[in-house]
Amino acid sequence: MKKSLAVILALGSFVAGCGDKSASSAGGTNSSSSGGSIADAPGDYLRAAAKGQQDAVKVVDTAAIDKAISLFNVEKGRNPKDLNELVTEKYLPKIPETPFGTKLDYDSAAGRVQVVKQ
Repeated sequence: MKKSLAVILALGSFVAGCGDKSASSAGGTNSSSSGGSIADAPGDYLRAAAKGQQDAVKVVDTAAIDKAISLFNVEKGRNPKDLNELVTEKYLPKIPETPFGTKLDYDSAAGRVQVVKQ
């Protein structure tokens, strides 16, 4: 009887202790990662979605341009002088748009393109 009472008390304190820790860490995580208000959640979500889309556009655009530069280099034996040469030689249909506040920076010596802030 004493052993079963001790086991029940030990389990009860363990479960109660686990519940307190998860409740306090969940509240701390949510309040530190956002405004802490449920009313701010839609705005936080939209900002995160827009940033994710901008990051995806940066990766896709530079990958397509890098591929076109590589093809140009293989066929012509040199890097293009500028990105417009890729369009005139039909390696790209057009120079891709960059997200607001950024631009494409092309280094013709290295044959590399980057998306940089303006």
